[in-house]
Amino acid sequence: MAKARKILHLDLDAFFCAVEEQLRPELRGKAIAVGGQPDQRGVVASASYPARAFGVRSAMPMAQALRLCPHLIVVGGTRGAYSDRSRKVMAILHDTAPDVEPLSIDEAFLDVTILPESIEETARKLQRRINRELDLPCSLGGATNKLIAKTANTIGKASKPKDAPPNAITIVAPGDEAQFLAPLPIRGLWGVGPKNAETLASLGLRTIGQVAQWSEAALVARLGKLGGDIWRRAQGIDTRPVQAGGAAKSISKEVTFAVDIADDARLLLTLRRLADGVGRAARKAGLAGTIIKIKLRYGNFSTHSRQTTLEYATDNDTVIMKCAERLFLQSRIDDTPVRLIGIGLSGFAEPSRQLDLWGKAERPAESSEFQSALDQLRDKYGETTIRRASDLHYQPNDDNRR
Repeated sequence: MAKARKILHLDLDAFFCAVEEQLRPELRGKAIAVGGQPDQRGVVASASYPARAFGVRSAMPMAQALRLCPHLIVVGGTRGAYSDRSRKVMAILHDTAPDVEPLSIDEAFLDVTILPESIEETARKLQRRINRELDLPCSLGGATNKLIAKTANTIGKASKPKDAPPNAITIVAPGDEAQFLAPLPIRGLWGVGPKNAETLASLGLRTIGQVAQWSEAALVARLGKLGGDIWRRAQGIDTRPVQAGGAAKSISKEVTFAVDIADDARLLLTLRRLADGVGRAARKAGLAGTIIKIKLRYGNFSTHSRQTTLEYATDNDTVIMKCAERLFLQSRIDDTPVRLIGIGLSGFAEPSRQLDLWGKAERPAESSEFQSALDQLRDKYGETTIRRASDLHYQPNDDNRR
């Protein structure tokens, strides 16, 4: 019989807020939110636990957060401090386990199967070290696979008092995976979105346990291939390995405007700048993508996304922009004012530099060598060293980039 895997999921508790409390000890224990200013249509990037007790949460408009918690302290965020602390946390994780998969700046999976002690002992040692050496609270979930470890961490954190960092450890023993999942609502299962949850609810399936009792064939008949995936996850089955390095799955940039924008020319100008930023980030990471996606959020918070797939991978700003512009024109709802606009690149593969979007040879001014020269100049002298003519009237304070 194969040895059961030991997988940990680590999440730094209210990470941005915890770092700000280190930098400004007078903030400890207070209701704080890191994010944009309310008069500039800012949103909450992170909320401390005392703030969460009032209903403040990530991605909430800062103005709404202040209505829920009038004494909320809004912190703009300290550039560089978060990535510095994150690197130190990841160094500890790599010192603990041979395989570490970072998911974001404050979250990662670890495969600790090779370590001799129990998974709970490993989790406690790791938590104590991060608490002691970096003064950062963190929670861990442990199980035989990534799905259960992450779910265990979510449940463990939610079970703790809401007014302080949970610093929780929650372990699911081998063989208890399906039993652990059974009472949870179906939306708690990875891969089940609102529409699929609605479909399952129409079949009388509201908990993961109820889904697990159905046959795989019946779910496939109703949901296609996804039905089989959902059925296996409901059984607690997940064979995905912890992938060391945690390669990026997408690169995206977006802007929340201080005032809703209805002018298509202004929106396309913003999209142009975002496309340049995505292309540059892709080149810096040595990536090229085949899928280009845009996102539009309107003043009523309705969000519309549209994407296209290229026949070849690209990191070219102009190719990305041409696709994004076409998607924008297909998605635009009349002249409804837009609150947020974003663009993303994914589906990474080997780049092709022979053809442009229309199958023609690349023009010299858009060659990879030209873009590389621009990137180097901007790295050395700043983003505004060389600007497009269309950007000359743009004022940086007009929006809040995220």
